[in-house]
Amino acid sequence: MNEKKPGDSQNLACVFCRKNDDCPNKYGEKKTNEKWNLTVHYYCLLMSSGIWQRGKEEEGVYGFLIEDIRKEVTRASKLKCCICKKTGASIGCVAPRCKRSYHFPCGLQRECIFQFTGNFASFCWKHRPVQIITSNNYKDSLPCTICLEFVEPIPTYSILRSPCCKNAWFHRDCLQVQAINAGVFFFRCTICNNSDIFQKEMLRMGIHIPEKDASWELEENAYQELLQHYERCDVRRCRCKEGRDYNAPNSKWEIKRCQCCGSSGTHLACSSLQSWEQNWECLECRGILYNSGDFQKPKKHALPNTNNVGITDCLLEESSPKLPRQSPGAQRKDLLREHPGSKQEFLSLLMQHLENSPLFEGSLSKNLSLNSQALKDNLYYEAGKMLAISLVHGGPSPGFFSKTLFDCLVYGPENTQPILDDVSDFDVAQIVMRVNAATNTADLNSIINEFYNYLELIGCLRIITSLSDKYMLAEDILDYHVIKRVQAPFESFKQGLKTLGVLEKIQSYPEAFYSFFCHKPENLSAKVLSDLFTVHTLSDVQALGFWNSYLQAVEDGKSATTVEDILSFTTGCNSIPPAGFKPTPSLECLHMDFPVGNKCNNCLALPITNTYKEFQENMDFAIRNTLRLEKEESSHYIEH
Repeated sequence: MNEKKPGDSQNLACVFCRKNDDCPNKYGEKKTNEKWNLTVHYYCLLMSSGIWQRGKEEEGVYGFLIEDIRKEVTRASKLKCCICKKTGASIGCVAPRCKRSYHFPCGLQRECIFQFTGNFASFCWKHRPVQIITSNNYKDSLPCTICLEFVEPIPTYSILRSPCCKNAWFHRDCLQVQAINAGVFFFRCTICNNSDIFQKEMLRMGIHIPEKDASWELEENAYQELLQHYERCDVRRCRCKEGRDYNAPNSKWEIKRCQCCGSSGTHLACSSLQSWEQNWECLECRGILYNSGDFQKPKKHALPNTNNVGITDCLLEESSPKLPRQSPGAQRKDLLREHPGSKQEFLSLLMQHLENSPLFEGSLSKNLSLNSQALKDNLYYEAGKMLAISLVHGGPSPGFFSKTLFDCLVYGPENTQPILDDVSDFDVAQIVMRVNAATNTADLNSIINEFYNYLELIGCLRIITSLSDKYMLAEDILDYHVIKRVQAPFESFKQGLKTLGVLEKIQSYPEAFYSFFCHKPENLSAKVLSDLFTVHTLSDVQALGFWNSYLQAVEDGKSATTVEDILSFTTGCNSIPPAGFKPTPSLECLHMDFPVGNKCNNCLALPITNTYKEFQENMDFAIRNTLRLEKEESSHYIEH
C-alpha cells in the first residue's frame, strides 16, 4: 500500500464526509491511499455504520479493506444527511426506530455523540447519553480544571463533569485535546487521578482516548535535563571572580551541591568548606532541619546590628545584599520579644505586608508592578521566595493574584492574554476603552494620532486597514502594559517562587493552586470552627455548652466578634491555611475569668463562668481588645 502523510493530502476530500479539512483533533488523522485514489478521515471511517475492520492493522487503511470501504461509500451515497441535506451520510443513530443519518463533521456540529469503544455506536442529538446529577448545589461558576476558564456547573454537550470528583468540571474540547495528548495510559481525572471510572464515563460521553503512549513520552530526549547535575553557586556573596557558574574540580572553586535537595550549590571557598567530603546544606533545607529538631545550628559571627529590621529579614536568613541585616538568631529573638505569637500569625502578617506592598498593583486582583528601586534591591525575588516558604510552612493563602498573573506563572507570559481589569493605570485603561469603542476607521485613526507618542514608545503603532484592527491594537496595549512592561520583575519573582520546588508544583497542579492564589478563603462558619477544634482536658461540661452557644451567636451576628476573630485569637491566622494547622487547634478549660489564646500551641483556654451571659461578655471583651492591641503593635512594628 502506498500512502501519503496527512500533510500531502490537504487538498483531497474524504470519501465519506467530502471535506478536505485536515484536523486530527476533530476528525482523526487524514490518510490517502494513492493506488486506489482514496482519502479518508480516520473518525469518518471508524464511525461508519456499515463497515467492520476485517483486515490486519497494516492492511488497507487502518485495517479496513479497500473493497469494504468502497462498498460503504456506495451504501452511504444513497443516504441523505439530515443536517446538511447532502448524500453520503454513512453514520446512523443506534437508537431504536431512529432513522437519522449524517456525516461525521455534521454530527459534531449538531452535537451528536460518537462512542469510540465497543461497537462504536453513534447517537443523534435527540438520543445522545447525558450525565445525570441528583442535586446541584453550585450557585456560582466553577473553573474548568484543565483550562481554568469558568463554566456553568450544568452538564451539557460541551460541559462534562468528572464521575469520581463531583466538583471537577471540564470543557469537552479541553478533555478531547488532553485525551489525545495523554493516551490511554495517562488520561485520568485531573483531581483524584482515577483512570478506570473516569475513562469509562468519558468514553460513554464521546471522548476518544487513543491507544498510544502520551505525546510527552514520545519526545526525543524529553527528560535529558534530569541527567544534568546542578552547577551554580547560590550563596549570597559569591567570591569567585569567574562567576557563579564557574566550576573547577579538585580546587577551592569546585561546586558542592546541597546534600539534602541537590538543587542548590556553593563553591567550597564561598562557604568556607575545607574539602568535598564536608557536609553542606542550603538555607532552605537547613531551615527545615532546624525546625524538625534534628539539626544543631552552627554558631555564626554576629553581623552589625540595625534597628531597621523588616519582615523580609525576619523570615529569610539570606536577605537582599543591598539591605543591612542582623544575624538570624538575633532577628528571631527581637521578633519574639516584640511580637510573641505563632508561626501562622507571623506568616499572616507577612502575606498582608506583601499584598499591600508596592511590588503589586491593582485593587482586589493584583498584578506585578514596575518598581525600579525594588528591582534593583532584588525585592521581587525575595517576595517570590517568601510566598513559597509561607505556603510550605503552613502560611495562609495569598488570595490576591489576578488570573492573568497566575496564568503567566503556570503557562508562560507568551500564552497569556491580559484583560482590561488587569490595568490599574486609569489613563491607559481609558486609551484601551476608547480604542474598543471606536465605530469607524476614521475615529480609530484619530485616537492613534492623539496618543501617537505613547503608542510609538511602547511599540504598538500599527497601520489601520479596517475597523477590526482595533481589537489587535487593544490587545497589544494590554500585553505591553500588563506583561511586557514588567518582564524583569516577573522573571525575578518567578525565580524566587522556585524556592523549595513550589513553582514546579504550581505548574504541575494548577487546578489545585488556583483558588489559593486567586481567591480569598470563604467565610468561616460556626460548624467549620467547631469541627476544627479538638477538645482536650475539658472538665467543665457547662463551658462546652457555652462554647457551642457562643459560636452560634457569633455566626448569627449577636456578638461583637466574628468567627474569624476567634480563629485569629487562638492561632494568629484568620483563615484555615492550605497546609492546615500544626498542631491541630484544641480547647481546654481554666479557672479564670477570661479566655486565653496560646498561638504557639493553637490552644484556646475557655473561662469558667456561672452564666452564659458572663461567658459571652468575657469572650467578646478579651478577643476584641487583644486583636485591637495586636493590630496597633503590628502597624507600629512595620512602620519602624
